[in-house]
Amino acid sequence: MRHAATHFRFVWVRVALAIGLCAFGAVAGASAQQAAPGRRIVVTGEGQVSVAPDIAQIRSGVVTRGKTVQSAAEANAKAMAAILAALTESGIAPKDVQTTQLSIQPEFSQPKPGEERRLVGYSVGNHVTVKIRQVDRLGSVLDRMIAAGATDVWNLEFLVSNPNEALLQARAAAIADARQKAETYARAAGVTVGRVYSIEEEPVASLPVRSRALAQAAAQLPIAPGENTLSASVTVGFEIAD
Repeated sequence: MRHAATHFRFVWVRVALAIGLCAFGAVAGASAQQAAPGRRIVVTGEGQVSVAPDIAQIRSGVVTRGKTVQSAAEANAKAMAAILAALTESGIAPKDVQTTQLSIQPEFSQPKPGEERRLVGYSVGNHVTVKIRQVDRLGSVLDRMIAAGATDVWNLEFLVSNPNEALLQARAAAIADARQKAETYARAAGVTVGRVYSIEEEPVASLPVRSRALAQAAAQLPIAPGENTLSASVTVGFEIAD
């Protein structure tokens, strides 16, 4: 009887060990199957939100010429002082006016064949970037600047002062687009979309609306700010459910 009991316990241990190995093998197999690249769907989703711009930004300034650097610079300083005063009168805060280009260039004559170029004077350019935080006042600000002596107006941009809320909406739309694509592929393949295992946001350049105009005509042209489109792009990996 004692020998039979010992034999029974030995057989039970063997059975338990076999069951444990089978269970471990099943878990290892499931993990390997879960990690297999073929059990995943990876798609890219995109979302866009259109927002009315609330800031107009322009570059403007003046170029003056003279026989000497000093005479050209003095004329430029006088003209720029008038332009800056016009901006102040228009209600533009000093923090919204920034010098972005200052240049001094020699000017030469156009020589005839066989002649050398001659230095005939200098040109001085001074340009500022101006933010106008009320888009509907853009035309009147341009009027004042041109009347004050601005010779150059270009790089008109319409910007959004606080794009964060719109970008959040664009990101949510991008995730929804990614899931819709994944479900479309899954139905076509006869499988089911599982949980998300990775999300990567792709950098998207949000370009402002830009235009160029001659200073003489800028204030007379109709200006339509339209809308800016903010975009988000995400790459999402989905597991395929069992």
